[in-house]
Amino acid sequence: QVQLVESGGGLVQAGGSLRLSCAASGIIFSLHTMAWHRQAPGKQRELVASITRGGNTYYVDSVKGRFTISRDNAKVAVYLQMNSLKPEDTAVYYCAVMKYWGQGTQVTVSS
Repeated sequence: QVQLVESGGGLVQAGGSLRLSCAASGIIFSLHTMAWHRQAPGKQRELVASITRGGNTYYVDSVKGRFTISRDNAKVAVYLQMNSLKPEDTAVYYCAVMKYWGQGTQVTVSS
């Protein structure tokens, strides 16, 4: 079965950085677009960034220039480098592929 396991969340001060990782199994990883979503308390889940199998990337406007999504097909993993973090980035971050989701990792940015 498909499994996605996120790691790397935590508490960081505004302006700081975190790197999220997502390890995938049960899929032919190199064939699929991978994505990071987030959900803040009281808000709908939103797509933050995605990366196609060819390496094309998408970012929501609010993170452009601050976040970088990357993938390592050999390690079957996708990453989200988050720099210049803001309190409004506080959310649970989820890795996703097709209809599958990870369990999420909490990112909290203090002001």
